[in-house]
Amino acid sequence: MIFETFAQDNLQWLPEVGIGYYPVRDMVYNEDYFAKYQMMADTEIGLRLNAARIDLVNKYTKLDVLDIGIGSGAFVIGRENTYGYDINKSAVEWLIERKLYRHPFKGANSLTFWDSLEHIHDPRLHLSGAKEYVFISAPIYIDSEHIKKSKHFRKDEHCWYWTHDGLVTFMDAFEFELVESNNMESLIGREDIETFVFKRK
Repeated sequence: MIFETFAQDNLQWLPEVGIGYYPVRDMVYNEDYFAKYQMMADTEIGLRLNAARIDLVNKYTKLDVLDIGIGSGAFVIGRENTYGYDINKSAVEWLIERKLYRHPFKGANSLTFWDSLEHIHDPRLHLSGAKEYVFISAPIYIDSEHIKKSKHFRKDEHCWYWTHDGLVTFMDAFEFELVESNNMESLIGREDIETFVFKRK
């Protein structure tokens, strides 16, 4: 198709639904990437973010949770009955050493995607593992111009871009309905980040 010629290496934005996609190639998730997030977790903002995330999840469930894309690993070790999945070799080794690694195929009562859903080209496998809730923090945009000016427009990492309603529509396609959204992470000090709680229909 001619469209594919122009879409290659460019942001594809669907304004009618508030969903955008960028064809990221050659993502680099290595030891340095994992170490960077571990350093960020020890900051005042990092500690407050993790505490807020744990409180939000515990508000809805005390059952098992699988954290997809563990960042520093702080959430996994900070909450009981919590496991992790990652594609970063260093993060996987860290999880296995602590007997906290779980593949999405095994599923869990709930899944968390703290700054990770936007990195996953095709999240169908991951989302299929959630029996009840999905928790997401992600950059949220007004329109395509906002995306292009945003620090979160990362052509080496972020595949998906959403408006608030766009993410609701996106999750509806996977049979999840919105039960809560808030700006707790922006209040803590992050730019343009919203947090969502979805429940399986």
